Amino acid sequence: MTAAGPATELSIETSGLSKRFGHQLAVDGVDLAVPRGSVFGFLGPNGSGKTTTIRVMLGLAAASSGSVRLLGEEMPGRLRSVLPRVGALVEGPAFYPFLSGAANLHRLDAADPAASAATRKARVHAALDRVGLTHVADKKVKAYSLGMKQRLGIANALLAPRDLLILDEPTNGLDPQGTREVRSLVRSLAADGATVFVSSHLLAEVEQICTHAAIMSAGRLVAQGTLAGLRQDGQTRIRVLTPDPGAAAEVLARLGLGPAGNGPAAACPDAVPGAAAAGRSITRAGEVVHAQLPAAAGNGHVAPEDVVAALVAAGVRVRGFALEEVSLEERFVALTGEGFDVVQ
Repeated sequence: MTAAGPATELSIETSGLSKRFGHQLAVDGVDLAVPRGSVFGFLGPNGSGKTTTIRVMLGLAAASSGSVRLLGEEMPGRLRSVLPRVGALVEGPAFYPFLSGAANLHRLDAADPAASAATRKARVHAALDRVGLTHVADKKVKAYSLGMKQRLGIANALLAPRDLLILDEPTNGLDPQGTREVRSLVRSLAADGATVFVSSHLLAEVEQICTHAAIMSAGRLVAQGTLAGLRQDGQTRIRVLTPDPGAAAEVLARLGLGPAGNGPAAACPDAVPGAAAAGRSITRAGEVVHAQLPAAAGNGHVAPEDVVAALVAAGVRVRGFALEEVSLEERFVALTGEGFDVVQ
């Protein structure tokens, strides 16, 4: 796991964070490091512990063990001084259905002892405008679509200037246009200097707006770092297109190339003797052969041009050769053993 930097540079820091419900360990020793100013994707399948982690971070649930720091302050001890600087949308928005969107925000703002009544109307109007709900500000919330309610929840999080925004599935229920608007909003908030922590299971959402991410699986944090770092993780894969896949795979095995990951070619691979014995794998699907290059120069390093030369020298007919980065989806599947929702 990649550390993001010293505590002074982190908006969220957890150490050994755990939460138990009876005999069930929902969150197990999570060490999060969220850099200030980042758009941080918090990824994982349903039931992986994402929302429970967020609830503990915000003081909505007590940790069984471990510690949390938000904006450099210990939680929940400094909750009263920290939470006014944090906007959150957790487990979907909840509003009074027979009040208008604007009226709901007025009531929520009035509940904040630090909020000025003199500027309340202007703040509510600005928040509604920023999420594109000005035209339905006076409409009762019971008539709102799910996507409109989601945007109203984000507007609530924006009633005051925030240093940190925590959004749990912020595009849930939004149509494509609404999704684009929320993504644009998240980018603009980050550009203004806020840290945005986005819990999501949507690949497109994370890849389009996030600079960093962490992946949860069964309550444990299995990886975190920059998006580029998570994609590559020191691995480069080669793709060979050849009418001689068996011979190509044997050459790659002799060169000592490693596992090909969980790409399309791995769906129905043929095992290659030698590679498997070394704890490695080369995958084959039709005329496509995948293998993994060693991460860096040194013992066992093979340059791409040397691979091509070895294939040609062995009489393998090479129709195509390419270097591929491991995708974020492949990393997710490799780390969690589960698929990733890629449509939104």
